[in-house]
Amino acid sequence: MAEDVEHMFWYNLRTGEVEQGFESPSTDRVGPFETRAEAERALDILRANSAKWAEEEAAED
Repeated sequence: MAEDVEHMFWYNLRTGEVEQGFESPSTDRVGPFETRAEAERALDILRANSAKWAEEEAAED
């Protein structure tokens, strides 16, 4: 991941828009993502990560 997170891409959960840099309050955005395309898929990426973590947690029980 690039070091300059201020200029990376973020997905705004409130508006559904992709932003570059710190445009919105941190409570409204997720990221950072290296590309605009990645940020546009933010919800899919978050869902996939959540499912993976749930599977890992279930396997530990």
